[in-house]
Amino acid sequence: MTQLDMRPQAGDTVSGVAEGGVRGKGLGKGSVGLLGSAVIGVSTVAPVYCLTSTLGSTAGEVGVQMPAVFLAGFLPMLLVAFAYRELNKAMPDCGTSFTWTVKAFGPRVGWMCGWGLVIATIIVLSNLAGVATSYFWLLAGEITNNPSVAALDDNKLVHITTCLTLIALATAISYRGMTATKGVQYALVGLQLVVLAIFVAMAFQKASAGTFDTGLDFSWSWMNPFAVESMGAFTAGLSLSIFMYWGWDACLATNEETSGSEKTPGRAALLAMVVLVGSYLATGIAAQMAVGSGGEGLGLANEETSDNVFAALAGPVMGPVLGILLFVSVLASAAASLQTTFIPVARTVLAMSAYEALPPSYAKVHPKFKTPGRATVMAGIATGAFYTIMTLVSENVLTDTIFALGLMICFYYSLTAFACAWYFRKELGRSVRDLFLKGVFPVLGGLLLAAVFFKTLYDTFDPAYGSGSGILGVGSVFIIGVGLLLLGLVIMLVTARRSPAFFRGEVLTKETPSLVVED
Repeated sequence: MTQLDMRPQAGDTVSGVAEGGVRGKGLGKGSVGLLGSAVIGVSTVAPVYCLTSTLGSTAGEVGVQMPAVFLAGFLPMLLVAFAYRELNKAMPDCGTSFTWTVKAFGPRVGWMCGWGLVIATIIVLSNLAGVATSYFWLLAGEITNNPSVAALDDNKLVHITTCLTLIALATAISYRGMTATKGVQYALVGLQLVVLAIFVAMAFQKASAGTFDTGLDFSWSWMNPFAVESMGAFTAGLSLSIFMYWGWDACLATNEETSGSEKTPGRAALLAMVVLVGSYLATGIAAQMAVGSGGEGLGLANEETSDNVFAALAGPVMGPVLGILLFVSVLASAAASLQTTFIPVARTVLAMSAYEALPPSYAKVHPKFKTPGRATVMAGIATGAFYTIMTLVSENVLTDTIFALGLMICFYYSLTAFACAWYFRKELGRSVRDLFLKGVFPVLGGLLLAAVFFKTLYDTFDPAYGSGSGILGVGSVFIIGVGLLLLGLVIMLVTARRSPAFFRGEVLTKETPSLVVED
């Protein structure tokens, strides 16, 4: 009996061998279509949440070139998306980056790539929960017209308790499966896009009327990334922009549960990214025209409001009644993303366990809901513990952890892009299409993200980066980013002693059929 055959079987774990000798992991087949998959991608990214938390920071770094930086951040993501699409066609496996990089570069590189995805997702989940908590109390204060209710968010015990409650609810919903909240996700994503459209229209109206003294006239020079004053400012802005697109690959993590698993997830990812870049450009340009990108008044870069732009602009731009819709939209954005962001981390852990790169208990799939139950619960517990510890230790540490997220994203996205070109290297000469979609585009995307990774790593060594804190002259963001990668390396070495077959390359190779249910 082979190592693959010794894994737990159907029922609550990995299912049996499917037609053609390809094994299934037991996930719910055909639960998601093209629209549902695209909605998952948009929901995971959480566009309204991303905009309110990064519009001001990006404007503070690059000024009026903010729209250009949004486009610049879209380019490497688009190029990497082609890599994901081609890899998914060949290997539609819910392990995505982990499975693909193992097949291209071997077990150790693949394991670290999977770790990068998992830890990035845990950081995002904790931040989403924190934002959802803050907007919950902010919205409660607006509805009751009682500032003391909104101020409850400043009480650390109340904040943490509320945050843990939201994480528990999101974990329970994710545990119940892909179809349990499909209608809710459609409604929440639709609400985000409709409210954004209203905000954009009203911001353009205010800009046209010259309502705010800090407003600006539109200029095509805003679309020129070379007009950014310095490379350091451009890299910082680009890192924020890349964070704003992170999460679209959740479409691919559901490939084993998607109708047409070879093509639908890739198409959904590209569709989601088009929706995102359009939303970001329209909102960024409209906000900049209405209130400007400076640091005075309602200017986007005002340090007092830049970390939560929509909270400052909701009333002035949309009025007291419609402004509440913007608060609702941010809360809905964070809550929806909190639920869907469990998808990639739980399914990556499931795949790593199914291929013996993690303990076999995480390969368990719920017999009724067809979800990676134990992996989902583990992700929820890890998220709650991470956020609680970081909040109690220091608000600065929590902020710097979020800044370090860009390093994790660039790390595993670039590895996946390079894995595509290497995996298909013998096919690149077959046609022009193969050359560009499997080779040139992924390599360019990987190089761009790798350049951002190393430049950010260099910049974060300075304690002035992020919250401005450091240890022995080394920036906290650098310590956290490198520390998380080293922690993954230590866990990998421990795992290698317990699961030697995977690390000897006996379980998952280029020739191994993916553990996927055939359509």
